[in-house]
Amino acid sequence: MIEIKGLVKNFGDIVALDGVNMNVQTGSVYGLVGPNGCGKTTTIKHVLGVYRQDDGNVMIDGEDVWENTQAKQKIAAIPDDWFFFPSATIKDMMEFYKGFYRNFSEARFKKFGEIFQIPHSRRISTLSRGMKKQVAFWLSLSTMPEYLILDEPVDGLDPSMRRQVWSLVVDDVFQRGMTVLVSSHNLRELEDVCSYVGIMKNGRIEIERSLTKLQDNMTKLQLVFPDGRNEFPKDIPVLNISRMGRVFTVILRMSAKEAEERLAPYEPVMMEAMPLTLEEIFIYEMGGQSSVL
Repeated sequence: MIEIKGLVKNFGDIVALDGVNMNVQTGSVYGLVGPNGCGKTTTIKHVLGVYRQDDGNVMIDGEDVWENTQAKQKIAAIPDDWFFFPSATIKDMMEFYKGFYRNFSEARFKKFGEIFQIPHSRRISTLSRGMKKQVAFWLSLSTMPEYLILDEPVDGLDPSMRRQVWSLVVDDVFQRGMTVLVSSHNLRELEDVCSYVGIMKNGRIEIERSLTKLQDNMTKLQLVFPDGRNEFPKDIPVLNISRMGRVFTVILRMSAKEAEERLAPYEPVMMEAMPLTLEEIFIYEMGGQSSVL
């Protein structure tokens, strides 16, 4: 389990993290989302032990991460700017990883080589951005990590390889109980793999819930009222409302059941609940209320 309590980090006069509290359950895929500059990458660098906090605690399995070699042995990371030695081949980096990670599996490295199909002798510096990302996943998953930390992990990968990489990651979650913390702007992709979501804003975690509970707490409805009613009921608060002809589309901060009960007295001739995407939830939780009528 990854536990962050009261994490504070300042860079001079800039408050990057302002008391972050976050819990990533063992064996889960946790999506960390938020606008640019909100502190996602800075939080991840604390989890990796790259930054030392000014205040608060960052722990893995109950142990502080900072300068803790045993804790870092459990972690593999793929940052947006993944590191490799400038002249290294894939085989060279495999030897480097094997020397650091005691659980590195050469059998697994060989197996994944059949999936990624990049010659071991290739210098990584000569590879495309997408191929470098493939090598990063290839090596990282070969370490048999207990924790996989990902920051914009699939940028540069084509759709087919994205699907393949996520399949490998999710398989490790189910088969080995690996824990994944992933930060990405691709909310559509996170929606397919995440079980928990943390929404970050201004250096703090504003909301932390399971994806199911997030979706249950907000409802999207399409409605048509009887002839004569041209306005949406004023006593029902909306996050967003639009109208096309007689059809209203509304976003409400309540369950579908509550919304239907509150709207029933207005006798809509059509009322249908629609699934909300993680992207829509993010927009409205970040204050994206608007009306288009």
